[in-house]
Formats: sequence, structure tokens, C-alpha cells
Amino acid sequence: MVNITVNAMGLKVYNTISGKKEDFTPVTEGQVKLYVCGVTVYDHCHIGHARSAIVFDTIYRYLRSKGYDVTYVRNFTDIDDKIIRRSHAENIAWQEIGQTYIRSFYEDMDALGILRPNHEPRATEHIGDMITLVDTLLKKGHAYNVGGDVYFSVDSFRNYGQLSKRPLEEMMSGARVDIDEKKKNPLDFALWKASKEGEPSWDAPFGAGRPGWHIECSAMSTLFLGNPFDIHGGGKDLVFPHHENEKAQTEAATGGKFVNYWVHNGFVNIDREKMSKSIGNTLLIRDFLKEYHPEVLRLFYLSNHYRSPVDYNSQSIEDSNIALYRLYYTRERAAEAQKGKMFASQSYEMADEMVRKFNEAMDDDFNTALAISYIFDLSKDINRMVDEKDESAVPLIVAAETAYEYLADTLGLLQDTLESLESQGKSRHLARMGLDVAFVENAINDRIEARKAKDFQKADQIRTMLAEKGIMLLDTPKGTQWRIKTSVS
Repeated sequence: MVNITVNAMGLKVYNTISGKKEDFTPVTEGQVKLYVCGVTVYDHCHIGHARSAIVFDTIYRYLRSKGYDVTYVRNFTDIDDKIIRRSHAENIAWQEIGQTYIRSFYEDMDALGILRPNHEPRATEHIGDMITLVDTLLKKGHAYNVGGDVYFSVDSFRNYGQLSKRPLEEMMSGARVDIDEKKKNPLDFALWKASKEGEPSWDAPFGAGRPGWHIECSAMSTLFLGNPFDIHGGGKDLVFPHHENEKAQTEAATGGKFVNYWVHNGFVNIDREKMSKSIGNTLLIRDFLKEYHPEVLRLFYLSNHYRSPVDYNSQSIEDSNIALYRLYYTRERAAEAQKGKMFASQSYEMADEMVRKFNEAMDDDFNTALAISYIFDLSKDINRMVDEKDESAVPLIVAAETAYEYLADTLGLLQDTLESLESQGKSRHLARMGLDVAFVENAINDRIEARKAKDFQKADQIRTMLAEKGIMLLDTPKGTQWRIKTSVS
């Protein structure tokens, strides 16, 4: 028996706008309203998208574990310049481009074990709400119309730059790179883009056209969550201009606060270089999943603090792969130790302590890196008790495993079985090596025959050959079995 109660109080969240950790106090007691910027659906998702998805999935899971009633909203941007360009390049309707990559997104997210949000609005479903918001900004003098293009007037909003804390000169310099003579200020941004030939458009009081990027999230987040709501999340790359612009236009329209806590995850580098399509070093989620179990990526990301940059490299991923196997092996060993045993439930102080420390870590701005260390501490303790083969310790193993499962589940780990993990690992490894199951089985049969013939040299040669290909043989009472070689095998 283990104490897994969670205190709904005591959570501290780092707020980008204040630059410090703050006590978390929801707008409505017992409820959390969470909005996370989704993807623009013009291509397959990469591992940068995966980090944001995993981070906020974990935050969602943890808030629910604390007893909060969480309303989680994540949008799709399904109308955008990039979608239109891809539509023209491939001679495919822009709607079809969006549908294709929404399907792709779900395939990736489901594979990664990402829980579905409560609401997943598409921009094109809420054009009317965006038109209403743009019209409000025009009427309040925060926007202006130039030939059907509607721009937000940055000069009309005195708190512009409050979120990103960028010097005005820096923002102006960036804006002048793509200068538009129609703007009153280079920092002014598009709320509505006038209709152009060959592009989709919608009728509006200020002229036919389509929404700008930033207005989409303002309209959809406030529609589902009200104003203000608790947490607005996304990657650090969205702080400016996207979130800065969202904040400005929403607060200008409503006259009140938009969001209480701004939460941003750090960047993903690959081999110490910033991941960027322009330099061609992006890695698609679906390509990663050809090589590793999806929980390897989750464990890798959660082993780092969500605000910190992470460096994706072959060694760090392989380390996470081995660590994941360790976690699964521990659970399997705990189950074996209990099999066929009769015992009464028993409390276990060490397990209770790990749960307490885990929750303290998560309450400290979702410190998953520290929280995971307590799961591994429990893993070591379970393995120690199993190794000692003391039947009187079985109730303690049960209590420790209960805590172990609870903590892992809170982070979205151990959602599979060891059998499945090993089976998938075998398939991926053989594909990577250009081998198949038949090759391994034939080699095992050849070794069996060699041993029968007392040709132990040949048997050893076969074992060595397989080991060189990352395949380890285990001679058991049930016959020879094989496993992919890891440090925990």
C-alpha cells in the first residue's frame, strides 16, 4: 500500500512575462484552462513539434493528477501562406493539403502517446469569430484598413513588447527586413489579408480576404476558454512575434488581461546545431519511430527541464533507449516476484517518500528531470529487493511497484509492455541491419545442430557473429532465445 495523494495546492509555474516562478492560482478554483498553439498543417511533424506536444501533454497529465478539471485546447492552422504555396506547387486543393497533414499529425501524436485535448479547433471553422475580433479592433481604433488589408496598430497599444521584452530597436530592425509601405509602423502586423487571385477568401465588412496568423489563436482561445484564461503554451520560438501579437490584439479588443501564465518550452538542437529546415537538419517524427520506441523520445525530452534547450544526438537517444528498457525490465521483475505469492497489503515508507519527492519536483515548475530521478530510485530499490529473494519483502515490492506505475503513468511512461517493447525493438534493429527474423532463426538452428554434433567452435562462431550484429543469445530451459543487445540485456 502506498500513499499517492496529491496536493492541489503548492504548484509554482515559471511565467515568461514576469521572468520568474509564480504561485499558480487558477481563474476558477479547481479548474485549469490551457491553450497550446498547434501546428500549421502543410508538412509532416518533426521532433521539435514532438517536444512541445510531449511537454504540454505531461503538464496536462500532471494537472489532472492533482485533481484539476482541465480544459485543454490545441488548434490547427489550416489556412496559411505555406499551405497555399504547397497547394500551388503540388496542384492540389488547399483543403486537401490541410486534411492530409492533419491525418499525419494524428498518426504521429497517437504513436507518441499524446492525449487528445478537449477541443481541437481548425482556423477555417472559426473565420466568423476572427472577423468579429478584427471588426472590434477597427472600431476601437487599434487597427486600420489599407485597400482591404487590415493591420494592427502597434502604436495604439502601450504594452507592446511586454511579453518578449525585446528592445524596440531590435523589433524594428526585424520588421524592416520585410518592409511594407502600406504599414504606418514597420511593426504593425496583418489581422486580415485582402483577397488575391488564386487564394481562398471569405467575405467580411472590411473586404473579402483571409485571416492573418496571429488573429486565429486569439479568436479560438478566448472562444473556448474565456478571458482571461490560465495557461498559454508553446515553443520559445513563438514568444515573438506570435504570442506578443496575440496578447496585444486580444487585450486591445477586450480591454482586459488575456492570459495569466505564459509557458514556453525550449529549443531542440541536433548535434549542437539549431534544427532548421533551411539547413536541412530536421528529423521527422515518423522517421524517428522507424528506429526507436516512441517512449524513448518522451523519456529523452522529460529527462531535461522543459525550459532548457536540448541537444538531440545519437548517444543521448541511445542512452534514453537503454534507460527505457531498464524501466520496463524492473516492472517485469516486480511482477515475476509476486507471481503465485499470497500476501497482505503493506505500507512502504520509501515508496511514499519517492511519491512525495516526485510531486515536489513537478510542483516546482514541472521539473520532470528531477521527478524522473525518483522513478529510477524506485527502480533500483525494487531490483534490490527482487535480487535479495526474501519472500517477506514481497508486500514491499508490491507497494513500491504501485508507486512506480503511478509515477511513470503521470509522465506518460510505461504505457506498453516489455514483450511489445522487445518485439518492436527486434523489428527495428533487424530492419536497421538489413536482416530478418529468418536469418536469426536459421543461425540459432545452425548453432543448435553444431552443439549436438559437439562442434563447439562453430557454435561459438555463430554466437559471436550474431553478437557483432547486436543480437544476444540466451540459453534457457525453454530453449535458445534472442534479444537485442543493450547494456541491460
